Amino acid sequence: MTTTFERRQKLLRILEERPGIKVKNLADLLEVSEGTIRNDLDALEKETKVRRVRGGAVLVDAADRIDFWHADPETDGKQRIGRRAAEMMTDGDAIFMDDSTTVRAMIPFMRDYRRLTIITNGLETARLLAGTTNTVILIGGVVSTTGRSTSTLMGISMLNGLHIQTAFVSGNGFAPEVGLTERQIEEAALKKEVLARSGRVVALMTSSRLNQISTTPFAPTARLSDLVTDADVPKSLQKGLWDGGVNLIICGQNTLRTYMVKDQPAQFTIGFANQSERLPFAVDVRRGIERAAGVLSNIDLVVADNKLSGEEALRVADRLIQRDIDLVIEYQIDYTSGSQIINKFQQQGIPVIAVDIPMVGATFFGVDNYKAGYMAGEALGTWVCEAWQGEIDFLFVLEEPRAGSLPEARIQGQLDSFQSKVGEIPAAQIVKLDSGNRADISKLHVQQALEEIPAGHRIAVVSFNDEAAWGALQAARALDREQDVVIVGQGGDRLVRDEIRDPHSRLIGSTAYRPEAYGERVLELAQKILRGESVPPAVYIEHVFLTSANIDLYYPQED
Repeated sequence: MTTTFERRQKLLRILEERPGIKVKNLADLLEVSEGTIRNDLDALEKETKVRRVRGGAVLVDAADRIDFWHADPETDGKQRIGRRAAEMMTDGDAIFMDDSTTVRAMIPFMRDYRRLTIITNGLETARLLAGTTNTVILIGGVVSTTGRSTSTLMGISMLNGLHIQTAFVSGNGFAPEVGLTERQIEEAALKKEVLARSGRVVALMTSSRLNQISTTPFAPTARLSDLVTDADVPKSLQKGLWDGGVNLIICGQNTLRTYMVKDQPAQFTIGFANQSERLPFAVDVRRGIERAAGVLSNIDLVVADNKLSGEEALRVADRLIQRDIDLVIEYQIDYTSGSQIINKFQQQGIPVIAVDIPMVGATFFGVDNYKAGYMAGEALGTWVCEAWQGEIDFLFVLEEPRAGSLPEARIQGQLDSFQSKVGEIPAAQIVKLDSGNRADISKLHVQQALEEIPAGHRIAVVSFNDEAAWGALQAARALDREQDVVIVGQGGDRLVRDEIRDPHSRLIGSTAYRPEAYGERVLELAQKILRGESVPPAVYIEHVFLTSANIDLYYPQED
């Protein structure tokens, strides 16, 4: 029998493949009533996974794109630009977003931000951002002939007294000698007024608009802080940006490259093959490395995405080698691909730093897995002794077999310290589950396991990472069995920090690895290797177990 969770997962997959499908057809495909489908869609809308539309629903991501991606041949490039640009702000910022489709591509990647003040002249931009926890200010004026924006200065007085941290703007053209240009004079005039009230100005331009000049200039090159584009740009344009003091960010099909304005040409090119751009922990690692590289004057950074796939990691290795890199920082999940990856780089004489997942022949940087696991297991055991008098019905172990023996040590550390507190757990009470390194897979497997043991009311859960821990918590909630579980995580990710702050949560804590701090230390290690200095075979980060009592000491929560 199909569970509610499984049916809803199938429903989401169908909506992804057939965005316009109606409720009746969904009911036929899933062999349930139309009322059940409507209830499922209502539940998924509350989880912000879909948006209800007349006769059915669309995925939230699709809903964000449906009006302005239609028949746009540059969709993929704009999405890459939008994802990168969305990272160039912090909670609480005041930002400006113009009405262009390139800037609007940021919206699906802005959901994690809070307390933003978003000023825009885009009617569709304002509509898509409405209903969030952020404040949206629509600049008044006459609606443009396209119906997408306001295009006069009638509402500019609304901006008086506001300071805009970052303005995200596009245009009909850009050339270093004139800067950003617009076709409509009114649009250019409005943007010029906005930029006069802005600190940082980030230009988002598809490569087709580069080295093009439209009717009216509104931002000279020297006024720009950064230009984000989707493909390699001519050397002459790169020089023009460099001379103008503009950072260039190229969001290629397979790699991301940042050319920071520096006092001298870079001495080294370092590649970073990230584990996945879909995992908060991995994204924080990448951001930290980018920040550290931006400070250094002698490093250019090339970033790629391994997509949680050993096969993709091998392809990424080939692409990075083609980029003529001097060293690679390799962060990938499939240890079975490690020997092939390291062999590729060794054949080219390229040294490797392996992040969190060890590779024979590489310098290891990252987690002291056994120690990190031991801290979490000890906290879990203490909780069980205090709340359940040291008794449990089952112990769920959320593993990730692909990661190999060293990350497996974080599971063993949890088991050893937990049993040192509560005593040895009989094998019949230990349930091992594959977390898949993703919250949705963990949720599915934990939910299935919980359904098979309805009488289990004291279930302790140890996890490979916070994705697994979060999935376990969501599974218990979906079955209304949250009080039956107690969970510890690994990573201290953004994903779980708000949950940990709740002293009543059954996700009682997580060993923090501080991914945002990886960048400075790993690049320090990289430079030592490139200078030929002796380095240890393994460099470990410091760990702390986050709980509701101490989390604000490490991750202060702003008012």
